[in-house]
Amino acid sequence: MKYIHSNILQFRGNHYDFGWMQGELLKDSITLENRRKQWKVKRPRFQIDVEETKTAFEQFAPGIWQELNGLRDSLELPMEDVLRDFGGYRIDAMPSGCSIVTGEDFMVRNYDFHPQTYEGRFSVFQPTDGGYAMIGPTSRIIGRMDGMNEKGLAMGYNFTHRKKPGDGFVCYMIGRIILETCATVQEAVELVKALPHRGSFSYVVTDLSGETFVIEASPRAVDVRKTNVCTNHFEIQAHENRNYLKDSHQRLEAIVSQPKETTDAYKAYRLFNDMDKGVFSTDYKSWAGTIHTSVYLPKDKQIWFSIGGNQKPAVFDFGEWLEGQDFEEQKVHGEIDTDIGFAHLEKNYAYK
Repeated sequence: MKYIHSNILQFRGNHYDFGWMQGELLKDSITLENRRKQWKVKRPRFQIDVEETKTAFEQFAPGIWQELNGLRDSLELPMEDVLRDFGGYRIDAMPSGCSIVTGEDFMVRNYDFHPQTYEGRFSVFQPTDGGYAMIGPTSRIIGRMDGMNEKGLAMGYNFTHRKKPGDGFVCYMIGRIILETCATVQEAVELVKALPHRGSFSYVVTDLSGETFVIEASPRAVDVRKTNVCTNHFEIQAHENRNYLKDSHQRLEAIVSQPKETTDAYKAYRLFNDMDKGVFSTDYKSWAGTIHTSVYLPKDKQIWFSIGGNQKPAVFDFGEWLEGQDFEEQKVHGEIDTDIGFAHLEKNYAYK
């Protein structure tokens, strides 16, 4: 059993200064040391062209490029290293699990992945130089694996596969760009259609209207369907799916077969976070164990967040934060049934 935490990072200001501040926090950190170890035992299977990456960010999310510049200057690293570790463009994303369900006024999401990839950062950012304020856990420092923005747009993504990658953004950076630039589900759909994609993922979006879309995005096509449940396979682009989908179908069935448990946010949270109901996963060694559960309430501008299973969620009032009231909490604590180390807490051997 691991007793772990996520640090709550709150910032109001421009993107460059936000990047600089994050670099200062990363200096001499276990997270950065573990990231560097990773490249000592394996070579990147991708190449990053700085100018190409800059052009892509300036087209879709120029503020994030400035954030990367701030991170580079603070860490005093070449931009090639910053983009390799944090850039989210033309790099490889590892396989994962994940489950999502939505209702008229909520999104519940289990983030299932490998502990050694988890950085333990829960970020609240209000930019002053363009882009929407957002809240949610981070991935690779700059990216977001799920979250909600000031307009009430909530997003989470689910892995499908890594085969035949393209030249484009990876999942956690696409998640960040959605939250940064889109106010509605319709805008999110149009953005994901326009973006270049590295891998194949489903992006689930809902907003104040209560409408939900699952956007099936691969380097070859983007398709959209209306449904309120998503795990780790495509329905429209079924030819893109992995051969082994038993776990994905089992979690999907566990959700759709218990409709009374998804009639409101708290019941859905318990369905996802209770360890005996078929959605929560403990398969950490296979990159598919549940690390956190998030609940987004667009109309109330609230977020519930917990680490591990059978937990009482921490509740954050994003609406009050947007009005200038900082959160008093500095960390969210939890426990996870694994002996694998976490990237922000233990000096691990690099994952393979």
